[in-house]
Amino acid sequence: MNTPVEPAIARRPEAFRKPQPWGMAADMMLPDVLTSDERLWAPIAPDIWSRPLHLNPTGGFYAHVLKVKRSGVLQRHRHSGQVHAYVLKGRWYYLEHDWVAEEGSYVYEPPGETHTLTVPDDCSEMLTLFMIHGSLMYVDPDGNSTGFDDVFTRIEKYRAHFERVGLGADYVRNFMR
Repeated sequence: MNTPVEPAIARRPEAFRKPQPWGMAADMMLPDVLTSDERLWAPIAPDIWSRPLHLNPTGGFYAHVLKVKRSGVLQRHRHSGQVHAYVLKGRWYYLEHDWVAEEGSYVYEPPGETHTLTVPDDCSEMLTLFMIHGSLMYVDPDGNSTGFDDVFTRIEKYRAHFERVGLGADYVRNFMR
């Protein structure tokens, strides 16, 4: 029987001495995620922006902060993969559910779910961190396709935005792993 070994408390902190695994992607650390530098916020629609955090074409997912400065229906969509969300500011809800995601709320959305993202009338600004696996398939109320987004369409939209604001299309590589 193996007896658990208590970790030694070092008098002086030491970094890990061995190399990281061969082929491992570099770390990514983004300071000031909620930056006021408007160049890093790509417009999606009037009064709606997206701040890319992690674009992972190999894994088929992306993470971004959605910033909304208006109320009402934003979009109706279905998911091909799971979605994780954390509300940083404000609140939102889905017309199809009886809950409201408010500041500090975590939401898990399973693959296959279809819902209508809505910001309430009394909310002047909403910020939510979303991690989206697979595609968002935009649909009308009857489920007919009206478009889609995935990590690849997002990369192209961010490339075009960064080029337009003078950062250069390749600036998007800062968010890719």
